[in-house]
Amino acid sequence: MARFILRRLLQMVGVVFILSLLLFFWLRSLPGGTVSAILGERATPETREALTKAFGLDQPVWVQYLKFLGRAAQGDFGVSTRVLPGADALSIFLDRLPATIELSFFALLIAIALGIPLGYVSARRANSPLDSGLVIVSLVGVAVPVFFLAFLLKYQFAVDHNWLPVSGRQDNLGCTRVTNFFVLDGLLTREFDCTASALKHLVLPSIALATIPFAVIYRITRASVLEVLGEDYVRTAESKGLTARVIRGRHVLRNALLPVVTTIGLQTGGLLAGAVLTETVFNFGGIGSALADAFRGRDYSVLQVLILAAAAIYVIINLLVDIAYAVIDPRVRTR
Repeated sequence: MARFILRRLLQMVGVVFILSLLLFFWLRSLPGGTVSAILGERATPETREALTKAFGLDQPVWVQYLKFLGRAAQGDFGVSTRVLPGADALSIFLDRLPATIELSFFALLIAIALGIPLGYVSARRANSPLDSGLVIVSLVGVAVPVFFLAFLLKYQFAVDHNWLPVSGRQDNLGCTRVTNFFVLDGLLTREFDCTASALKHLVLPSIALATIPFAVIYRITRASVLEVLGEDYVRTAESKGLTARVIRGRHVLRNALLPVVTTIGLQTGGLLAGAVLTETVFNFGGIGSALADAFRGRDYSVLQVLILAAAAIYVIINLLVDIAYAVIDPRVRTR
């Protein structure tokens, strides 16, 4: 098991290194460049030349990259020019990260809580009206763009009926900040009104963000359970007179969940793409909305840290999925 984890860790380091290389050269190939983004309309030949030398952009590209790696290893990604002018880019990421983790956690919780049970029930009642209806719902969940569904939910439940908040993470209640996870902070400080407010603000964006993961988890669970139900060992267990509960837990679900675990991990990493749109619609204040602001303002320092950190998070999640897969199925460790 230790060799398996070490091998995956080395692969993870290699992937992050290659991503940093691609990100560095991609950002420097964008129109305008860092100097134009900072100076804007005030740019003159003299100021451009001075700023180019100040940032070391007049040096060979490989020298710039090595310096970038050295600064990144120390947590120095530069300062923001547009998202929060003058603020450290890494600090912006760390300040915004709890909001995105909180939103992604509840979205994934909804997707798993609905996707796995409904996928199992649908497989057990294959080709029934219930199965057909759930398949249609899952197709709609995949087909409808996240931002469109977010706007529909916002208009219907926040604007039209005023049942839930329109935007933000929490009402202005003067809540105490401990971890910057608003739901957790309210529980830790026993300010339960703050927790309730944070949960109300999470409902609509979580539902919007959960639709695609739910649809994918449901479809994979359904297909996996159908495949396992047709295996010989399940029929053997039934012929031996084992109870339905034992067959479901020991033979069906345990084996059917192997591909589902991988799917959940991939969907967790992919939630960031949906979070960019969802957080923008609901003004949620996470790294998704910061990424959108950085793109609009050509804030290269913030773009560097957000994209690289998002890629690292995705790779780490996949590492955890591989470990979980190896725990569930020991045969994976030898591959």
